[in-house]
Amino acid sequence: MNFIDEGFLISKNRYSENSLITELYTKNHGKISGIIFGGTSKKLKNYLQIGNKLHVNYNSKNDNKIGYFKIEILNAYSPLYFDHKQKLSCIISAMSLIKILTADSQSNSKIYMLIENFFLILNDINWLKKYIFWELELLKLLGYDLELIKFVEKDVVENKIIYYVSSSTEKKYVPNFLIEKDIEVDDVKILLNGLKLVGDYLDKTILKPNNLNFPNSRLLFMDSFK
Repeated sequence: MNFIDEGFLISKNRYSENSLITELYTKNHGKISGIIFGGTSKKLKNYLQIGNKLHVNYNSKNDNKIGYFKIEILNAYSPLYFDHKQKLSCIISAMSLIKILTADSQSNSKIYMLIENFFLILNDINWLKKYIFWELELLKLLGYDLELIKFVEKDVVENKIIYYVSSSTEKKYVPNFLIEKDIEVDDVKILLNGLKLVGDYLDKTILKPNNLNFPNSRLLFMDSFK
């Protein structure tokens, strides 16, 4: 299989002294793995930052074996956030979710556009709130719509609405912004509670049933706010 495409770098690992095995989520071919010869060189190393958008020429002599990438940089997104640890950590976490949750060689234009939109979100003043909804949209596209509005309950305490979901064993509070999406949120702790709730849903509904570990990069992302 041979093709020319564009895509986002979602993972990389050393293959040999001078080469890397990489994974890209491409526009027309979905998630593809390939070896990049010289990937550890100073020139290519600067290009091969997680989240960067690359032009790729893929070549494989055997569809059952991993092929090879020749790459050119299109958009170097990650270096823009080297001085912003939360946003840089967010990039690594988001790309890790794409790697874990998407299938090999199955293109999905909506997921590709979602990744492109992710980098627009990072420039927004309310980027963390919008990122949480980005994760929810990713899960929805994969068939795991959380749909909180359908089963959330509410109380009124001291003239304030409190949302929660309950079961026979627990009562879990839901941050209001996940239900009333237009409200402004200034408290990072509230946003992190929302991020944790989505993470718990991801772990319980998708990861554990498929014997997948919760990505460490997402834990590190949350820890970056401490």
